[in-house]
Amino acid sequence: MPLGLLRRRRSRGAPGAPMPVPAGAGVVGREVVDPVGLPMRGADVTVTALDSHEVVASGTTDPYGLFFAALPPGRYSLMITAEGLTPHREPLDVVAGPPQPAARVQLTSARQLELPSPGTWLFDPPHTAIRFIAKHVGMAHVHGRFERFTGGIRVAQDMTASQVSVRIEAASITTGNNTRDNHLRSADFLHVERYPYIDFASTRFAYRGGAKWTLHGSLTMHGVSRSVELDTTYLGSVNGGYGEELRCAALAKAELHREDFTLNWRSMLARGIAVVGPTVQLELDVQAMYRTHDTPTPPE
Repeated sequence: MPLGLLRRRRSRGAPGAPMPVPAGAGVVGREVVDPVGLPMRGADVTVTALDSHEVVASGTTDPYGLFFAALPPGRYSLMITAEGLTPHREPLDVVAGPPQPAARVQLTSARQLELPSPGTWLFDPPHTAIRFIAKHVGMAHVHGRFERFTGGIRVAQDMTASQVSVRIEAASITTGNNTRDNHLRSADFLHVERYPYIDFASTRFAYRGGAKWTLHGSLTMHGVSRSVELDTTYLGSVNGGYGEELRCAALAKAELHREDFTLNWRSMLARGIAVVGPTVQLELDVQAMYRTHDTPTPPE
């Protein structure tokens, strides 16, 4: 978990008070600039722990393009995205100590990435993560993930006609707290015995420019289906991994409201139960591998 999100709303090198850093923490700092070298305000920054695939810090750059986060020592991945610009991803090794000057990252104009080849692409679970962030009522954020899922993409000649389907095992939810996880699996929340799966099926892709797409679809959870929109950043396709498989990657985010799926947090509060809040941020960090037409297709 992050020990704190720290920002300085001043230009690099300007005088200011020392940044407070919790004991034993390290600090990650980035100064993000646009293609012409001007400070990039509002760029999205996400820091993910490599061992657990958990998002440990996220936010946007301030008016000076600055982002700082205090984190426990460890190995992380940092990603910076902005509308119409090429995403920046880098590995991080955080060590304890005082903050250093923010490393400068210059984003470049997004080139038109080559879209995935038509056909079936299946999610690669070891390199795919389905995560969520929820506000714990009266306390800090709760970070969690689903550990078991299947999914894939049927890429059409016209990308807007492509289809995505995902099936998540509801019982695989984990937040790092067994008592809370058991409660989330119970009839108070996901009711996994009655509703063992969470399913998403897309209806259409809408191109938004650069590497950005909006994925429209239906999410079924707790016996209720609702329309959702996933803000999606396509990261491209490469040959890589064992066997040199052809892979494509994307990052997708959505905001869910639990009461839309009859998960009534107010009734929990009335009973004196501390629960996560009504809004949940969902994130899918996906790698998919190309499969020929004679292999199994994604789940319906």
